[in-house]
Amino acid sequence: MKKAYIFPGQGSQFSGMGKDLYENNANAKNLFEQANDILGFKITDTMFAGSDEELKQTKITQPAIFLHSVILASTLPDFNPDMVAGHSLGEFSALVANKTLSFESALQLVYKRALAMQKACEINPSTMAAILNLEDKIVEDICAEITTAGNIIVAANYNCPGQLVISGSTEGINIACEKLKAAGAKRALVLPVGGAFHSPLMEPAKIELEAAINATAFNNPICPVYQNVTANAVSNPNEIKQNLIAQLTAPVKWTQSILQMTADGATHYVEVGPGKVLQGLVKKISPAVEAVGA
Repeated sequence: MKKAYIFPGQGSQFSGMGKDLYENNANAKNLFEQANDILGFKITDTMFAGSDEELKQTKITQPAIFLHSVILASTLPDFNPDMVAGHSLGEFSALVANKTLSFESALQLVYKRALAMQKACEINPSTMAAILNLEDKIVEDICAEITTAGNIIVAANYNCPGQLVISGSTEGINIACEKLKAAGAKRALVLPVGGAFHSPLMEPAKIELEAAINATAFNNPICPVYQNVTANAVSNPNEIKQNLIAQLTAPVKWTQSILQMTADGATHYVEVGPGKVLQGLVKKISPAVEAVGA
C-alpha cells in the first residue's frame, strides 16, 4: 500500500481555519506565530475570525490555505508520504511536505505569488468558469476557436472527468459559456474568482514569481511530487523549480496526476488542509482507491 498526501488550493478557505490547531498544539502555535512574523501582519486574526469577504482576497486566501495545510501536516503523528501532490497553490504545501522547500521559503513564495497574481488580475479583466459534463476535447476545441477570434480562453483545471475549468478574458468567458452550453454542457458556471488563473493572462505574475523561485533554495525531496504541469513523478530539484515557474500560466492536470499516482501504486489518499474538495475529485477519478481527510 502506498500513501499519497494531497493538498488543496484556493477556494477551500473558511473562517476559523486553523484555530483548533493553534489552540491545541504547541508546535502548530509556534509555526503560526512564525508566519505572522514572516508576513509582517497577523494573518491568524483573519484566519481565525475574519469574514468570508476578507478571506476571499487572494493575498490572504493563498497564504491562509498554505498555512493550514502545512501546519496540519506537521502535527500528523504518522506522516510518512510515499508521494505528494497539490492542486495549484497546494503544490507549494506539497513541496514543504516532501522537504523540497523550507516552511519559511515556501511561505514567502506563496505570499509573493498571491500579490503578483492579484496585480496581474488588475491589468486584465478576466475570470474562470466551470464546465460540467462535456468531453475535454470539445471544450478545448471551442476555447481554441474563441482564442483564434481574438479573446484568450484556455482549459485551466482538469479537475475530474466531466469537470473542466476554463480561464480567460471576461468577454471570452461569456462567449465560451454560451457556446459550450449550446454544445451540450450540463452547466457553464462563471466562478467568483478575481482573474484568469493558469492562463497566458498570468504572464506578468509568472515573470515576477520566476525571479523569486530562482532565488530560493530547492532541496532533494524525501519522495516524488506529482506536479500540475506534467502530471508525472518529479524528484529532481531543478526540474521541480522549472515546473513550479511554468505552473502559473499552464493548466492544472489534476485528473492526469491522480491517474498516474494510482498507476504508480497509490491506494490511499489523504487530503491535508481545509475542505474536502480533493477527496471528492479523487473518488471520481479513481473510484477503487480510498480518499480521506487528515
